[in-house]
Amino acid sequence: MTYSEQMLDQIEKGQIADARGTFKQALANDDDQMLFSLGEELYGMGFLNEAQRVYLTLLQRYPDEDELRTNLATIAIDEGHNDEALSYLAQIAPESPAYVESLLVAADLYQTEEEFEITEQKLKQAYEFAPDEPAVEFALGEFYFLVGHFDEAINYYFELIKHGYTEFAKVDIAGRLGMSYAQSGQFKQAIGYLQQVKPEYQTSDIRFQTALTELHLGLVDDAVKHLQALIKDDDQYASAYPALAQAYMKQNKFQQALSTVQEGLAVDQYNENLYSLAAEIVSHLGNAKLMRKYLTKAHELDPDNMTITLQYSNFLLHQHEDAENIALLLPLYKEDEIDPQLSWNLAQSYQRQEDFESADKFYKEAAPAYSDNPAFLKQLVDFYLESGQQSLAIPAIKAYLALEPTDAEMQDLLDSLEY
Repeated sequence: MTYSEQMLDQIEKGQIADARGTFKQALANDDDQMLFSLGEELYGMGFLNEAQRVYLTLLQRYPDEDELRTNLATIAIDEGHNDEALSYLAQIAPESPAYVESLLVAADLYQTEEEFEITEQKLKQAYEFAPDEPAVEFALGEFYFLVGHFDEAINYYFELIKHGYTEFAKVDIAGRLGMSYAQSGQFKQAIGYLQQVKPEYQTSDIRFQTALTELHLGLVDDAVKHLQALIKDDDQYASAYPALAQAYMKQNKFQQALSTVQEGLAVDQYNENLYSLAAEIVSHLGNAKLMRKYLTKAHELDPDNMTITLQYSNFLLHQHEDAENIALLLPLYKEDEIDPQLSWNLAQSYQRQEDFESADKFYKEAAPAYSDNPAFLKQLVDFYLESGQQSLAIPAIKAYLALEPTDAEMQDLLDSLEY
């Protein structure tokens, strides 16, 4: 048994102190090929300092062996010594057999620093040098997957499959393709790949994306089954709860949907979107008190979330709590950043309070965005008639009838105003 083999055996047995002594013997006595293998093993086991010493020892003997420099650069990156890593990589010339690997290591370095433009530049450079190298194709696919450029990621994952790789670096390529297709909205293509993922690669993320894709394709029963199983196996996977609740809603199982969201809140109690979803579900169950509770909590958690704020506002409007609605929305009103829904909701509350001047202002601000919305136009007609602006009601009625020509009541109203 060589000293290298003896050291690795001691590490496996937990005899770390003995292994450190044997390590010195390995450096002094084992042949270079054995030492190189020892460096790889030590790196894989997380003994970075020892692996670095092996590679430095070998580099002194083989100063032209650039693979040692890429290995040393990789260790330096792992230890957060990026300048040291760049120094090793800068010594590798384009003519070197290790040059493509050095570009991949450099790309990894810049990616850790979130210098994504330089990362992409290095990876493309590697691809120019080795367009058929699977490691380069995989690195490009992973990079574009990371930054959310899923169409580009798909291209490089397909290149891997064409070269016969269904998995690479312990990553299932079918899973990556399925996730990429789903994230780019191509759900029909996604489901086929997601269903091919091997059991050992069925992570919670893959299972969740499969269920979401099924929901998008209208396969609600399948989605429910898969989400229930996911929660059973991984009850801390918070995203599964709102997805399952939405699936139950599609089945008109609102009580089950509410129970699911409540379970989700036990896992993620500060998620304002879960409270918002709970309020939406409760609206189907007719429990105004509980709906108010959830909306109040959602708004407290994220008062700047306009979607939640308008959901809360719509509830207040429905409850005819106009003073509260105005108090909620008016501080958010900015003339240079007008949200048409906010203006419409304010207009309704001011109209009910018979503050017609304020209502008129907000109806006018909302009108351009809702010129093709029959509900808005009908309400605008009601406002003009209530506030005594019959001349403005006529064009509003005509605009409404252009969208809803079969509304006989509105046609009669128009006839009575015109004649």
